[in-house]
Amino acid sequence: MIQADGLTKLFGNKRAVDGISFSVARGEVLGFLGPNGAGKSTTMRMITGFLPPSAGRVTVGGFDLTEKPIPAKRLIGYLPENAPAYTDMTVLGFLNFAAEIRGLRGAARTAAVNRVVEMCFLESVRHQSIETLSKGYRHRTCFAQSIIHDPDVLVLDEPTDGLDPNQKHEVRGLIRRMGATKAIIFSTHILEEVDAVCTRAIIIDRGKIVANGTPAELRQKSDMAGAVTLRVNGVAATAVSARLHQIPQARRVAVLEEINGVVAACVYPKANVANGELPRAVGEAAQGWRIQQLQVEEGRLDEVFRRLTMPDTVSQKAEDGSRKPEVGGQKSE
Repeated sequence: MIQADGLTKLFGNKRAVDGISFSVARGEVLGFLGPNGAGKSTTMRMITGFLPPSAGRVTVGGFDLTEKPIPAKRLIGYLPENAPAYTDMTVLGFLNFAAEIRGLRGAARTAAVNRVVEMCFLESVRHQSIETLSKGYRHRTCFAQSIIHDPDVLVLDEPTDGLDPNQKHEVRGLIRRMGATKAIIFSTHILEEVDAVCTRAIIIDRGKIVANGTPAELRQKSDMAGAVTLRVNGVAATAVSARLHQIPQARRVAVLEEINGVVAACVYPKANVANGELPRAVGEAAQGWRIQQLQVEEGRLDEVFRRLTMPDTVSQKAEDGSRKPEVGGQKSE
């Protein structure tokens, strides 16, 4: 449904987007991740036809966005950054206006407006002017206009920006349900949304794609993927480290902390170690110890994101062990 080939965007001498290519099929929800200034919003503006690319091409539903912009844009619902709207209109007035722009008239327009008001939980503010709305309700109103014509393609720039935790949960659920029948791409800074909503994710940094895969595939790029963390009571840290270092399958052993007689350690696997082999070896090495916890790590998206998007000097420090991994599978935001 979305095909981007060699997309490039120049602003003077600045190369904001640098020859990226990807596709989104119907039934896919693609998360678009990257630090501020990475080129996410610029890419989305090119996908929707808001900005022309300096090079490359975009097709939407088989229509070239440059050669056949009208049929391509008919398929797109777009929630831009900062959720722009006509603030002097009421919520209903704005949604009716958006429906008319999309060619909906009469009963079809009324049905479409009522549908998105219900889907986006806008019943309580439908007669309020947009300028009086909270940031969360204003954002939901603009989200409603993007889906009012029931598009096959949704391009959402930070769709949960400004929402409280309950509202974020509602919008994520809505995106997940719509993703079963539509092609959706949305940008986010919230890594938990990748697991909650996305079937696939792309990480972009300095205008280039640095990773593309399912959440599980991206976690496998983590240094923690397949590692075993354990907590042991009543054994000195030096003894724990010495015995764990004898495990043939271990690439590295790190003692994370020692508090009140409890030692936390992490054992990292060598390359190509079979699933289950390292935890079995750790369990055998730990025989006779009082183990409080033993857990296999599946990898962490936040670590992968930082390693791929940090400046080289900073990421090298992280790889050298200046940041200790957390114990217990807790994810950091």
